[in-house]
Amino acid sequence: MPQLPHPTTEQLRRDPLPLRGRTALVTGASRRGGIGYAVARRLAAYGASVYLHHHVPHDDAMPWGGDSPQAVAAGVREALGDPSAVVAEGPADLSDPAAPAKLIESAAAALGGRLDILVANHALSGDDGRLDAIDATMLDRHWAVDARSVVLLVQAYARLRSALPRPAPGGRVMMMTSGQDQGGGMPEEIAYSLQKGALASATRTLATVLAEHRVTVNTVNPGPVDTDYLKGEVYDEIAGLFPAGRWGMPDDPARLIAWLATDEAEWITGNVIDSEGGFRR
Repeated sequence: MPQLPHPTTEQLRRDPLPLRGRTALVTGASRRGGIGYAVARRLAAYGASVYLHHHVPHDDAMPWGGDSPQAVAAGVREALGDPSAVVAEGPADLSDPAAPAKLIESAAAALGGRLDILVANHALSGDDGRLDAIDATMLDRHWAVDARSVVLLVQAYARLRSALPRPAPGGRVMMMTSGQDQGGGMPEEIAYSLQKGALASATRTLATVLAEHRVTVNTVNPGPVDTDYLKGEVYDEIAGLFPAGRWGMPDDPARLIAWLATDEAEWITGNVIDSEGGFRR
Protein backbone atom coordinates (compact mmCIF):
# COMPACT_ATOMS: atom_id res chain seq x y z
CA MET A 1 0.00 0.00 0.00
CA PRO A 2 1.49 3.39 -0.93
CA GLN A 3 2.43 5.58 1.99
CA LEU A 4 1.28 9.17 2.20
CA PRO A 5 4.21 11.59 2.26
CA HIS A 6 5.09 13.31 5.49
CA PRO A 7 4.21 17.02 5.66
CA THR A 8 6.99 19.33 4.62
CA THR A 9 8.61 21.55 7.21
CA GLU A 10 6.70 24.49 5.77
CA GLN A 11 3.40 22.60 6.02
CA LEU A 12 4.08 21.86 9.68
CA ARG A 13 4.28 25.54 10.53
CA ARG A 14 0.97 27.03 11.65
CA ASP A 15 -0.58 29.87 9.72
CA PRO A 16 -1.38 32.68 12.18
CA LEU A 17 -4.54 33.34 10.13
CA PRO A 18 -5.75 29.82 9.28
CA LEU A 19 -9.21 31.06 8.24
CA ARG A 20 -8.02 33.88 6.00
CA GLY A 21 -10.42 34.17 3.07
CA ARG A 22 -13.08 31.95 4.68
CA THR A 23 -16.62 33.02 5.49
CA ALA A 24 -18.75 32.02 8.48
CA LEU A 25 -22.29 32.28 9.80
CA VAL A 26 -22.68 32.10 13.58
CA THR A 27 -26.25 31.86 14.85
CA GLY A 28 -27.28 33.03 18.30
CA ALA A 29 -24.53 35.65 18.37
CA SER A 30 -26.81 38.19 19.97
CA ARG A 31 -25.06 39.30 23.15
CA ARG A 32 -21.52 39.86 24.32
CA GLY A 33 -21.87 37.49 27.26
CA GLY A 34 -22.71 34.48 25.08
CA ILE A 35 -20.87 31.62 23.42
CA GLY A 36 -21.86 32.80 19.93
CA TYR A 37 -20.06 36.10 20.44
CA ALA A 38 -16.92 34.33 21.65
CA VAL A 39 -17.01 31.95 18.68
CA ALA A 40 -17.46 34.82 16.23
CA ARG A 41 -14.51 36.71 17.72
CA ARG A 42 -12.29 33.63 17.46
CA LEU A 43 -13.25 33.03 13.84
CA ALA A 44 -12.66 36.70 13.05
CA ALA A 45 -9.29 36.65 14.82
CA TYR A 46 -8.31 33.64 12.68
CA GLY A 47 -8.98 35.66 9.53
CA ALA A 48 -12.59 34.82 8.62
CA SER A 49 -15.37 37.15 7.55
CA VAL A 50 -18.35 36.60 9.84
CA TYR A 51 -22.12 37.05 9.65
CA LEU A 52 -23.80 37.32 13.05
CA HIS A 53 -27.37 36.11 13.47
CA HIS A 54 -29.46 37.49 16.32
CA HIS A 55 -33.02 37.35 17.65
CA VAL A 56 -33.12 40.11 20.25
CA PRO A 57 -36.74 39.52 21.36
CA HIS A 58 -35.68 36.18 22.80
CA ASP A 59 -33.00 37.73 25.01
CA ASP A 60 -35.22 40.64 25.95
CA ALA A 61 -37.64 38.13 27.48
CA MET A 62 -34.91 36.41 29.50
CA PRO A 63 -33.58 37.47 32.94
CA TRP A 64 -30.21 38.45 31.45
CA GLY A 65 -31.82 40.85 28.95
CA GLY A 66 -30.93 41.77 25.40
CA ASP A 67 -27.87 43.43 23.92
CA SER A 68 -27.23 45.76 21.02
CA PRO A 69 -26.55 43.90 17.74
CA GLN A 70 -24.43 46.84 16.64
CA ALA A 71 -22.29 46.62 19.81
CA VAL A 72 -21.92 42.87 19.33
CA ALA A 73 -20.82 43.38 15.73
CA ALA A 74 -18.38 46.11 16.77
CA GLY A 75 -16.77 43.75 19.29
CA VAL A 76 -16.31 41.08 16.64
CA ARG A 77 -15.01 43.64 14.17
CA GLU A 78 -12.32 44.66 16.68
CA ALA A 79 -11.04 41.08 16.62
CA LEU A 80 -10.63 40.83 12.83
CA GLY A 81 -7.24 39.38 11.97
CA ASP A 82 -7.45 40.07 8.26
CA PRO A 83 -8.01 43.75 7.33
CA SER A 84 -9.88 42.68 4.19
CA ALA A 85 -12.40 40.57 6.15
CA VAL A 86 -15.85 41.91 7.02
CA VAL A 87 -18.44 41.54 9.77
CA ALA A 88 -22.16 41.74 9.04
CA GLU A 89 -25.24 41.03 11.14
CA GLY A 90 -28.93 40.42 10.75
CA PRO A 91 -32.03 39.17 12.56
CA ALA A 92 -34.05 36.00 12.08
CA ASP A 93 -36.74 34.24 14.08
CA LEU A 94 -35.69 30.65 13.48
CA SER A 95 -38.98 29.29 14.79
CA ASP A 96 -40.32 30.28 11.35
CA PRO A 97 -39.70 27.29 9.04
CA ALA A 98 -38.86 29.63 6.16
CA ALA A 99 -36.26 31.58 8.14
CA PRO A 100 -33.26 29.17 8.01
CA ALA A 101 -33.01 29.16 4.22
CA LYS A 102 -33.44 32.94 4.10
CA LEU A 103 -30.71 33.36 6.73
CA ILE A 104 -28.25 31.22 4.76
CA GLU A 105 -29.04 33.27 1.66
CA SER A 106 -28.60 36.58 3.49
CA ALA A 107 -25.32 35.52 5.09
CA ALA A 108 -23.86 34.28 1.83
CA ALA A 109 -24.89 37.46 0.01
CA ALA A 110 -23.31 39.65 2.70
CA LEU A 111 -20.07 37.66 2.59
CA GLY A 112 -19.47 37.60 -1.14
CA GLY A 113 -21.70 34.73 -2.23
CA ARG A 114 -19.96 31.85 -0.45
CA LEU A 115 -20.41 30.36 3.00
CA ASP A 116 -17.69 28.04 4.30
CA ILE A 117 -18.49 27.67 8.01
CA LEU A 118 -21.82 27.24 9.75
CA VAL A 119 -21.95 27.38 13.55
CA ALA A 120 -25.49 26.63 14.74
CA ASN A 121 -25.25 28.03 18.24
CA HIS A 122 -28.78 29.35 18.82
CA ALA A 123 -31.29 27.77 21.20
CA LEU A 124 -34.57 28.49 22.95
CA SER A 125 -34.20 29.21 26.66
CA GLY A 126 -36.99 28.83 29.19
CA ASP A 127 -40.53 27.49 28.65
CA ASP A 128 -39.59 24.01 29.85
CA GLY A 129 -39.96 21.75 32.86
CA ARG A 130 -39.98 18.25 34.33
CA LEU A 131 -41.89 15.37 32.77
CA ASP A 132 -45.04 16.11 34.75
CA ALA A 133 -45.02 19.78 33.72
CA ILE A 134 -44.29 19.81 30.00
CA ASP A 135 -47.01 19.90 27.38
CA ALA A 136 -47.29 19.69 23.60
CA THR A 137 -46.79 23.42 23.15
CA MET A 138 -43.49 23.40 25.05
CA LEU A 139 -42.27 20.38 23.10
CA ASP A 140 -43.22 21.92 19.75
CA ARG A 141 -41.58 25.27 20.53
CA HIS A 142 -38.27 23.64 21.47
CA TRP A 143 -38.44 21.29 18.49
CA ALA A 144 -38.95 24.22 16.12
CA VAL A 145 -35.99 26.25 17.39
CA ASP A 146 -33.54 23.76 18.87
CA ALA A 147 -33.70 20.97 16.29
CA ARG A 148 -35.85 21.65 13.22
CA SER A 149 -34.25 25.01 12.45
CA VAL A 150 -30.75 23.52 12.74
CA VAL A 151 -31.51 20.74 10.27
CA LEU A 152 -33.08 23.27 7.88
CA LEU A 153 -30.00 25.48 8.20
CA VAL A 154 -27.76 22.53 7.36
CA GLN A 155 -30.02 21.66 4.42
CA ALA A 156 -29.83 25.18 2.98
CA TYR A 157 -26.08 25.30 3.62
CA ALA A 158 -25.58 21.98 1.80
CA ARG A 159 -27.56 23.23 -1.19
CA LEU A 160 -25.41 26.34 -1.31
CA ARG A 161 -22.20 24.30 -1.08
CA SER A 162 -23.32 21.89 -3.80
CA ALA A 163 -23.54 24.78 -6.24
CA LEU A 164 -19.98 25.95 -5.61
CA PRO A 165 -17.29 25.24 -8.18
CA ARG A 166 -14.40 23.16 -6.94
CA PRO A 167 -11.84 23.72 -5.49
CA ALA A 168 -13.75 25.76 -2.90
CA PRO A 169 -12.34 25.37 0.62
CA GLY A 170 -13.67 22.42 2.57
CA GLY A 171 -16.82 23.31 4.48
CA ARG A 172 -17.50 23.04 8.20
CA VAL A 173 -20.69 22.61 10.21
CA MET A 174 -20.67 22.77 14.01
CA MET A 175 -23.82 22.19 16.05
CA MET A 176 -24.22 22.58 19.80
CA THR A 177 -25.55 20.18 22.40
CA SER A 178 -25.80 20.38 26.19
CA GLY A 179 -24.50 17.25 27.86
CA GLN A 180 -27.98 15.75 28.04
CA ASP A 181 -26.46 12.27 27.63
CA GLN A 182 -24.04 12.72 30.54
CA GLY A 183 -24.59 11.70 34.14
CA GLY A 184 -28.22 11.97 35.18
CA GLY A 185 -29.32 13.89 32.11
CA MET A 186 -31.42 17.07 32.36
CA PRO A 187 -34.63 16.12 34.20
CA GLU A 188 -35.60 19.76 34.75
CA GLU A 189 -35.49 20.55 31.03
CA ILE A 190 -37.19 17.68 29.24
CA ALA A 191 -38.17 19.55 26.07
CA TYR A 192 -34.77 21.20 25.60
CA SER A 193 -32.78 18.03 26.27
CA LEU A 194 -34.91 16.00 23.85
CA GLN A 195 -34.11 18.33 20.98
CA LYS A 196 -30.42 18.64 21.82
CA GLY A 197 -30.29 14.86 22.00
CA ALA A 198 -31.77 14.74 18.51
CA LEU A 199 -28.90 16.87 17.18
CA ALA A 200 -26.32 14.67 18.86
CA SER A 201 -27.96 11.60 17.35
CA ALA A 202 -28.08 13.15 13.88
CA THR A 203 -24.43 14.23 13.84
CA ARG A 204 -22.99 11.14 12.17
CA THR A 205 -25.84 10.90 9.67
CA LEU A 206 -25.41 14.53 8.62
CA ALA A 207 -21.64 14.04 8.39
CA THR A 208 -22.16 11.12 6.02
CA VAL A 209 -24.59 13.09 3.85
CA LEU A 210 -22.41 16.19 3.64
CA ALA A 211 -19.15 14.33 2.99
CA GLU A 212 -19.86 14.42 -0.75
CA HIS A 213 -19.78 18.22 -0.52
CA ARG A 214 -16.38 18.15 1.26
CA VAL A 215 -18.04 19.30 4.49
CA THR A 216 -17.32 18.02 7.98
CA VAL A 217 -20.05 17.97 10.64
CA ASN A 218 -19.36 17.90 14.38
CA THR A 219 -21.33 18.73 17.50
CA VAL A 220 -19.80 20.36 20.58
CA ASN A 221 -21.02 19.96 24.15
CA PRO A 222 -19.60 23.00 25.99
CA GLY A 223 -20.74 21.88 29.45
CA PRO A 224 -21.77 24.55 31.99
CA VAL A 225 -20.58 27.91 30.70
CA ASP A 226 -20.78 31.24 32.50
CA THR A 227 -22.94 33.31 30.16
CA ASP A 228 -24.22 35.63 32.90
CA TYR A 229 -27.31 33.60 33.72
CA LEU A 230 -26.48 32.44 37.25
CA LYS A 231 -25.02 34.04 40.38
CA GLY A 232 -24.72 33.41 44.13
CA GLU A 233 -24.31 30.19 46.10
CA VAL A 234 -25.48 27.88 43.31
CA TYR A 235 -22.90 29.42 40.98
CA ASP A 236 -20.16 28.70 43.53
CA GLU A 237 -21.41 25.14 44.09
CA ILE A 238 -21.26 24.40 40.37
CA ALA A 239 -17.78 25.93 40.10
CA GLY A 240 -16.66 23.39 42.71
CA LEU A 241 -17.67 20.54 40.40
CA PHE A 242 -14.92 21.49 37.95
CA PRO A 243 -11.40 20.17 38.72
CA ALA A 244 -10.10 23.65 37.87
CA GLY A 245 -12.47 25.22 40.40
CA ARG A 246 -14.05 27.56 37.86
CA TRP A 247 -16.89 27.54 35.38
CA GLY A 248 -16.29 27.20 31.68
CA MET A 249 -16.06 30.59 30.02
CA PRO A 250 -17.43 31.36 26.53
CA ASP A 251 -13.98 31.31 24.99
CA ASP A 252 -13.36 27.74 26.21
CA PRO A 253 -15.71 26.09 23.67
CA ALA A 254 -14.95 28.88 21.19
CA ARG A 255 -11.33 27.76 20.93
CA LEU A 256 -12.42 24.21 20.05
CA ILE A 257 -15.01 25.37 17.52
CA ALA A 258 -12.53 27.72 15.84
CA TRP A 259 -10.01 24.89 15.54
CA LEU A 260 -12.65 22.59 14.05
CA ALA A 261 -13.18 25.26 11.39
CA THR A 262 -9.53 25.10 10.26
CA ASP A 263 -7.87 22.76 7.80
CA GLU A 264 -6.11 21.06 10.70
CA ALA A 265 -9.46 19.46 11.62
CA GLU A 266 -10.34 18.19 8.13
CA TRP A 267 -10.20 14.54 9.31
CA ILE A 268 -12.56 15.11 12.27
CA THR A 269 -16.20 14.54 11.37
CA GLY A 270 -19.32 12.84 12.71
CA ASN A 271 -18.37 13.35 16.36
CA VAL A 272 -19.99 14.76 19.48
CA ILE A 273 -17.10 16.37 21.34
CA ASP A 274 -17.23 17.30 25.03
CA SER A 275 -15.46 20.49 26.04
CA GLU A 276 -16.38 20.80 29.68
CA GLY A 277 -13.19 20.84 31.70
CA GLY A 278 -13.73 17.49 33.42
CA PHE A 279 -17.07 18.60 34.95
CA ARG A 280 -18.10 16.10 37.65
CA ARG A 281 -21.81 15.32 37.64
